[in-house]
Amino acid sequence: MGLPQDRKDLLEGFPAPDSGGLDVASPESVVIEPKGPIVAVVKEDDLMSAMAVRREVLPETRQSKTHKFMIGGHEGYLTVGLFPDGRPGEIFIKMSKEGSTLSGLIQGFCRAFSLALQHGLSVHDASDRFRGMRFEPMGPTNNPDIPEAGSILDYVARYLQINFVERVER
Repeated sequence: MGLPQDRKDLLEGFPAPDSGGLDVASPESVVIEPKGPIVAVVKEDDLMSAMAVRREVLPETRQSKTHKFMIGGHEGYLTVGLFPDGRPGEIFIKMSKEGSTLSGLIQGFCRAFSLALQHGLSVHDASDRFRGMRFEPMGPTNNPDIPEAGSILDYVARYLQINFVERVER
């Protein structure tokens, strides 16, 4: 099983044959086999997180939880889509000022956060990364469990921690 002749460009950057490295002249001889399961391990601040390379896709029809919130006078809705076992698998945030830069950035955050969850990042690890972030809008909230938030991301992280992580650990 070798590379097609027109795909030798895939071997660019490998050592030349005369350097004792790979035989670029005959790419058919190059076989790279993974050792062990294909998992990326990230170490950050003594916190280990293993993320699967394969994506766990949510079912077409799924349960969800929607939560209305206010932070510093800004209204929003957080929707958490759930896997069949009750784990969060996606999040959506709808802000009252649709079309704003803030709303666009929040949508990008939601997509990245959802993909991280679907690739195996735990809600605990994900919420740890965003809890404590500070930027506008910030301030008092309408949630007695989270009376003050440093940002929308801080609020969402703390909400997920309270409703999905602490509930499991009890």
